[in-house]
Formats: sequence, structure tokens, C-alpha cells
Amino acid sequence: MNRLGYFFLAPLVGLLLAASVPDPGPGVLLGGAVTVRFSPHGGAEALVVEAVDAARTSVQVQAYSFTSMPIALAFKRAHERGVAIRVILDKSQVTQRYSDLGFLVHAGVPVWVDAAHAIAHNKIIIIDGAIVLTGSFNFTKAAEASNAENILRIQDVGLAAAYGENWDRHLAHSAPAGP
Repeated sequence: MNRLGYFFLAPLVGLLLAASVPDPGPGVLLGGAVTVRFSPHGGAEALVVEAVDAARTSVQVQAYSFTSMPIALAFKRAHERGVAIRVILDKSQVTQRYSDLGFLVHAGVPVWVDAAHAIAHNKIIIIDGAIVLTGSFNFTKAAEASNAENILRIQDVGLAAAYGENWDRHLAHSAPAGP
């Protein structure tokens, strides 16, 4: 077969392979301890809100961009019910037009700004020292409504501890936001 034949055959093979892989859909439990959701409109934001609403003792957050009001409200509810919630945001959130940084500060949620890096691009939430939410999913309105993103909910104490240690390292060089 010549190169032109391969040029036309390759997309067909790709389509056949893609059709044979099942789409896990939103909220699929993988291996008993991992849940994955996708955006747009695949339940990624809802997974974050559900996980934070179920938190009992602690929520540690690192976020690059944060404009999701449903997630901000979940953080506020957690704070109001006595969950120790602490948030580290990228320095861009200080001036970003629709950032929820001010909302969180006014709600009494402790927030720090990580300005030690070109971009503090982490997107993680550690819940109760046992659950990690992470993936490409930014905690933004656009991530849920427009972007192709993903989030994993992983229940693993060892992984949560590793992320917690990294969170502590970033907190050490971050500055408090607000009063």
C-alpha cells in the first residue's frame, strides 16, 4: 500500500478502535477507590461539591484558577460546619476579574496566595486526610461548562499524605490573603 492509502486508512482504523473502547461516562467507579468524571457537563464540578459537602474534619485546597461559585459555596458550608478548610491559590487570583478569592476571605475561609512560582498550577483537594481530588479540572465555571477536563476522586490515605506534605511545603512560602 502506498502512503496515500495509509493516509486514508489511518482515520478509519482510529475510528474503529475508538468505537471498541467503552465510554465510562460520568461518575464511573474504577477499581473501587477511584471515581472519574469529565467536563463539559459531565459532573466534574458536582463531584467536587459532593466530596467537600461530605468532608468531616479537613479540606486542603490548591488551585490555579478559582471561579466556580458552587465549589466556593461548598467551601463556605464546610467552614460553617466546623471543617478545617484551608485554601492556597495562585497569585493570578488576586487580580483575576471573577476570582472567588474575595468571596472566600469574606466568608472567613483561610486563604493563602502562592506567588513563589511562575504559575502555582496545582489543582488538588485533600479531604479528611484520606481522599484526593485531582486532574486537569480547574475549579472554574468554564471548566464545567466549556472545557474538556477531568477529575479523579481517589480514596487512598498514603496518597493523601503525600499530597498533604506537598500542600504544607507550598503553605510555607505562601502569604495570607485578606485580613
